[in-house]
Amino acid sequence: MSKIKVGVLFGGRSAEHEVSLVSAESVMQHLNKNKYEIVACGIDHEGKWITTGEPLKYLKNGRKDTRRRKALPAIYHRDRARSISADKVVDVIFPVLHGTYGEDGTVQGFLELANIPYIGAGVVASAIGMDKIIQKEVFKSKGLPIVNFIVFQRKQILGRLDQQVIKEIEEKIDYPCFTKPANLGSSIGVFKVHTRQELRYMIKRTAHFDCKIIVEKAVENSREIEVAVLGNDNPEVSVCGEIIPSNEFYDYEAKYVDGKSKAIIPAKISRKVSDEIRKVSREAYLAIDCSGMARVDFLVDGKTHKVYLNEINTIPGFTSISMYPKLWQASGLSYPRLLDKLIQLALERFQDKQKNETMLELESKWYQ
Repeated sequence: MSKIKVGVLFGGRSAEHEVSLVSAESVMQHLNKNKYEIVACGIDHEGKWITTGEPLKYLKNGRKDTRRRKALPAIYHRDRARSISADKVVDVIFPVLHGTYGEDGTVQGFLELANIPYIGAGVVASAIGMDKIIQKEVFKSKGLPIVNFIVFQRKQILGRLDQQVIKEIEEKIDYPCFTKPANLGSSIGVFKVHTRQELRYMIKRTAHFDCKIIVEKAVENSREIEVAVLGNDNPEVSVCGEIIPSNEFYDYEAKYVDGKSKAIIPAKISRKVSDEIRKVSREAYLAIDCSGMARVDFLVDGKTHKVYLNEINTIPGFTSISMYPKLWQASGLSYPRLLDKLIQLALERFQDKQKNETMLELESKWYQ
């Protein structure tokens, strides 16, 4: 049998560009070479697509591309993507793109228009999963447990900080709290705030990453618990894992740089808390109409053991230290088999969509 050609898409116009490169490298290393032919496709910081040579190596070296490149690198034929520069055909795309312009529904919409199978959530779920504010509103409407939060626009914060912002945060949220960009991941632009002085500084830093800023109440003595979800209409949930961050919370430095954070899988929590987390994660996954995969993050109050749904990530990290593959490995599914399953789920969803009628049988050509 011929190999399935998997186009791995990485990089992108996002502050999570570098994380994407490491995730993509790990994915390509673990794809079974006897089953799959890998077609690497990188996107640089300016949005240019690189399909020739060694795109991953090229982007990792951080070189500027002086050659003229097409903004969109592919033409389409018979439900497949054909690279302009290398004449390579792919059967399915794996968008290993974290953050904006990749995880937010933009690439998914492009692939839908081109009628190309792809791994992971669709347009709607990707967009909701990226926007922390809309995501929380959906969770709240479903009665899922979330922390208190309020939202501000960047124009209220940059320049002369609106004093009403400080007053509203102190009255409705209080300290400690977190300031977060609404549309970003990997804890970029996220800061824990303990005092008014810190708030004045940190919220301005956050506002440089997005036009919408969310401020959340910090959970006392919180434990960070994560689960992995896999599937389309009937998703499965992994065992729970706990992150022991090297810093006060699981920020970018603790996640990727210092190498001191620890993962405990399975998490040392009660059966009751574990069951609740797994139940809520499945409900959250279905609430945003997710498919393929997601990692769902929780905060558990260290004293009361109350569970709070933090967020859902529709393209979780796939690095060697990432929780998503580790959680499935602990649940009995190896990294290569996990990739097999993701490809299978993508193709199944694509085949189901092909059953949709997209043309009407008209009795007259009224539109002419």
